[in-house]
Amino acid sequence: MFADLLGRLHLSDFQHDMIATGGQLSIVFGILGIVGLLFYLKRWKWLWREWLTSQDPKKIGVMYIIVAFVMLIRGLGDTMLLRTQQATSVGNSHGILTSDHFQQIFSAHGTLMIFFVAMGLMFGLINLILPLQIGARDVAFPFLNSVSFWLFAAGMGLVNLSLIVGEFSAAGWLAYPPLSGIALSPGVGVDYWIWSLQIAGVGSLLSGVNFLVTILKMRAPGMTLMKMPIFVWSVLGSMTLIVFAFPFLTGALALLGLDRTIGTHFFTSDLGGNPMMYVNLIWAWGHPEVYVLVLPAFGIYSEVVATFARKRLFGYTSMVYALASITVLAFLVWLHHFFTMGAGANVNTFFGIMTAVIAIPTGVKVFNWLFTMYRGQIHFKTPMMWFLAFVVTFTIGGAAGVLMSIPAADFQLHNTLFLVAHFHTMIVGGVLFGYFAGFSYWFPKIFGFRLNERLGRYALYSWLVGFVLAFVPLYILGIMGATRRLDHYDASLGWQWLFIIAAIGALTILLGVGFQVAQLVVSIITRYDNRDLTGDPWDGRTLEWSISSPAPVYNFAVIPTVTDRDAFWESKQSEAVKLPPVYTDIVLPKNTGMGVIIAGFAFLFGFAIIWHIWWLMVIALFGIIGSMIVRASDDDTEEVITADEVARIEIAAAQRSVL
Repeated sequence: MFADLLGRLHLSDFQHDMIATGGQLSIVFGILGIVGLLFYLKRWKWLWREWLTSQDPKKIGVMYIIVAFVMLIRGLGDTMLLRTQQATSVGNSHGILTSDHFQQIFSAHGTLMIFFVAMGLMFGLINLILPLQIGARDVAFPFLNSVSFWLFAAGMGLVNLSLIVGEFSAAGWLAYPPLSGIALSPGVGVDYWIWSLQIAGVGSLLSGVNFLVTILKMRAPGMTLMKMPIFVWSVLGSMTLIVFAFPFLTGALALLGLDRTIGTHFFTSDLGGNPMMYVNLIWAWGHPEVYVLVLPAFGIYSEVVATFARKRLFGYTSMVYALASITVLAFLVWLHHFFTMGAGANVNTFFGIMTAVIAIPTGVKVFNWLFTMYRGQIHFKTPMMWFLAFVVTFTIGGAAGVLMSIPAADFQLHNTLFLVAHFHTMIVGGVLFGYFAGFSYWFPKIFGFRLNERLGRYALYSWLVGFVLAFVPLYILGIMGATRRLDHYDASLGWQWLFIIAAIGALTILLGVGFQVAQLVVSIITRYDNRDLTGDPWDGRTLEWSISSPAPVYNFAVIPTVTDRDAFWESKQSEAVKLPPVYTDIVLPKNTGMGVIIAGFAFLFGFAIIWHIWWLMVIALFGIIGSMIVRASDDDTEEVITADEVARIEIAAAQRSVL
């Protein structure tokens, strides 16, 4: 009877091989260490009151980034296992992993890096900076923002729980049927994948709506659309893509989950189903998702280049149209991911042309950045160095992408490591480098001190060298015919030395992450030597640099009026007499733990469906609904910061700036 209450869950589901057990122990001891430290420092109440229940987008942004960096370290750990296996599993040697475990790690790596590293860094930086750049005190829906983050965290928790109980999907990071169907993947791995992404994806969709409304409705007086910073434009494009693309993901995951859980046949070849429908649905989301990630990075590069070249961004209007063009064209290229699957010459031709065309607005942006640098007074700080590294890597990846837009070439390169190298070039060189640039650029605004420049450069050099070593061999191997998901190959092929170089490259990237961790630690220790007392450490151009560092909880004591595109830069150049500010009471949302509670029930809901624990699923579902009703019935959701308190905070910040 007790066993029936636990559905498919048995003691054997906790048993794993030595490598997976190592992952289990690292998670368990890591959690126990954090819990023990919080007890030792007596910081539980502080953590709950100041962070976990906060609706301040800056604190939510910091939590997004913390989760993303933790998942980055785990994702790179998976990378080292994959590269070690490919470097050693040749001929009579079969490496360190079984074939099934290799496929699970491969699937987990892609899932973590896209959904919980890149998306986490993106939403983190947007939360930190977007309200500041548009002159707003908050986002449009603060509680929705909190729920979005905690759903993201709940999805991350489910992915990592698969290390402890059960297994993860071995069907790849996009889980094509029939491999992801119940017949070929009868375990819980694909279900973990479905529900972790479903829960996190709902959070992302809510964030998309929230930031879209924030941009359209909460800009400072005078900030017309064509006076918005380019980063805001890039976020507008990205959030538009989320609102229109993520329902495809939600629908595809729901239908696949129904196939696996109650025996429907949407994506099976029998009883009228069609696996290709899933492939179309997942890539109708998947390719816009690439631009969801890369557009905000483009916006960051625009801010960084203009600031460190000491020039107004070249071609602002063309940059806006380029971002808008990419947003539209992103929905017209998804089929190039399966040119080889028999769509026909006419269809392949259309999507090949669209794929080549979308490279044009991307090229426009690169030339705009280079022209901005032309005859500028360039300051080679760490954020600017990340941009220069991006130019090198992204150009390589872009050229490879244009090559693969030709269906005839794609027929040769499809499903090879050439494709893997191209994808990583765009995501690592385009997305991660951009978010690292943004993190180092805006760090002093959020925390009040600058990051260590020397260690930041060491990290950049390690990432850049490691990137070349890790992925150039994969381009070569792809041309030689090495397929992706390859965990063993014959010694006579002569591939091993290239896989060894790729493994060295992954190790070098891991060294870069080590330098980033060291940079953060050293910067915290020496923070009083690198304090940002002015609020404007880089001589910035946009509104976020007009307030003190770290930014106060209310962002702006007085909402600014915008008269120019580079609002803060122009105000610094203006000789107009500035009247003393008149402070008023500021209304902000109260902290609430309801976001944590809703996400906790969502986590239990996903876990219950994965293991077929139906009574727990019902409880969790009613918990979600009940929590939403309780929140909707609560009228005491705001607090007031008085004008006197605002004046006190602003005077203290002004005094710090003149010390």
